[in-house]
Amino acid sequence: MHNGRFHKMHGLGNDFVIVDARKEHFAPPPAMAAAIADRYKGIGCDQLIVLTRSRAADVAMRIFNADGSEAEACGNATRCVVALIGRDVTVETVAGLLEGHAGDLPEVAMGMPSFDWQAIPLAYAVDTSAMPVGYGPLERPMAVNIGNPHAVFFVGDVNAVDLAALGPEIEHDALFPERVNVNVAAVRGDGGLDLRVWERGAGLTLACGSGACATAIAAIRKGLATSPVAVHLPGGVLTVDWAEGKPVRMRGSASYVFSGRTDWSRFG
Repeated sequence: MHNGRFHKMHGLGNDFVIVDARKEHFAPPPAMAAAIADRYKGIGCDQLIVLTRSRAADVAMRIFNADGSEAEACGNATRCVVALIGRDVTVETVAGLLEGHAGDLPEVAMGMPSFDWQAIPLAYAVDTSAMPVGYGPLERPMAVNIGNPHAVFFVGDVNAVDLAALGPEIEHDALFPERVNVNVAAVRGDGGLDLRVWERGAGLTLACGSGACATAIAAIRKGLATSPVAVHLPGGVLTVDWAEGKPVRMRGSASYVFSGRTDWSRFG
């Protein structure tokens, strides 16, 4: 069993428990991951990150949401891993290889976005640039896959949307067989974007790196913003750089909070 050491980090308030299992085995089942993420009875986090050895990259990363489900990619977590390791690294994820660049504001290349309905994935073929669906005040979202699935809605005021109520409904809509991250965005007067995110498997978060990327891509495609885009989330600002046919890059802070040690068996 792993020695029980962990690191607590966050990217703009999107927080992680990171376990380095490159030397000692640690593969928590979903129930255990959820127990660790529990903010009242566990350590508490939006995602549990487990680092393992990789033959294809410098490090491999497994991402467990707060409900124990696994995510394919996480931009904020990748930046935190880069900051933790302290150098440029390649990171193997379920979504593919991500390139991380160290610095005061770590940057990650998140790969190529996809707009094909089967890649999102959706339950049936629709126009992903403006899907013919609506949920109360939210309608006609753009669907983007940037390692994980996103629906992006543009509104006049992000704070006027009851995302805590609408987020779960959209996340679990049968249209999205693998569920979906829900992004509600508004164009700012300075050319940037305001963004709130209901994150699949985690709920409302202070920041979502892949959500910022998906939303910036949607805004650029719709002619609402130009690259690079400053995306303003409740926890702070991420900068997203993207052009058609190019991988998307995202930059922002990654903060170390504390390290600790525990007995993993107490979490099941």
